[in-house]
Amino acid sequence: MRINVIGLGNILFGDEGFGVEAVREFKRQGEYPETVQFVDGGTQGIYLLDYIESCDAVMVFDALIPEDFESQIYIYHKQELPGFIHRKMSSHQMGLSELIGLANLRGRMPEKFVLIGIPPKCLDLGSSLTPEARSLLGKSVEKGREILDGWLQGDA
Repeated sequence: MRINVIGLGNILFGDEGFGVEAVREFKRQGEYPETVQFVDGGTQGIYLLDYIESCDAVMVFDALIPEDFESQIYIYHKQELPGFIHRKMSSHQMGLSELIGLANLRGRMPEKFVLIGIPPKCLDLGSSLTPEARSLLGKSVEKGREILDGWLQGDA
């Protein structure tokens, strides 16, 4: 099973970098087979489409839940993905919603897809993760690891 674990965001804008930091931490904490690829997706937009379409399962980490939501970890599986899953940093940026839409339209959506996200509290240029976002980082990675281990064992 080919699996891509993708972190989205911009580390220059505070909590916007949560997804990238989560994937970095995930990769640091474990050994996985070559079929598992960790991707710092940053804000690459359309260039990430192949990472979604070329595998059997995708896990995405991002700080994309609306800011006014309760500060906690949100996990959405493929069939549960909400319509609000993107907050653009620029009008030129293609978001996760559009990437999922394209993969579906082309009939190339992976069998398994999960989004693990948090609501950002600070998006200021030049800031790092807030203590609130940092406190959710470890638990987010742990939940991601549980899902990934299940996928590798053949669980749904």
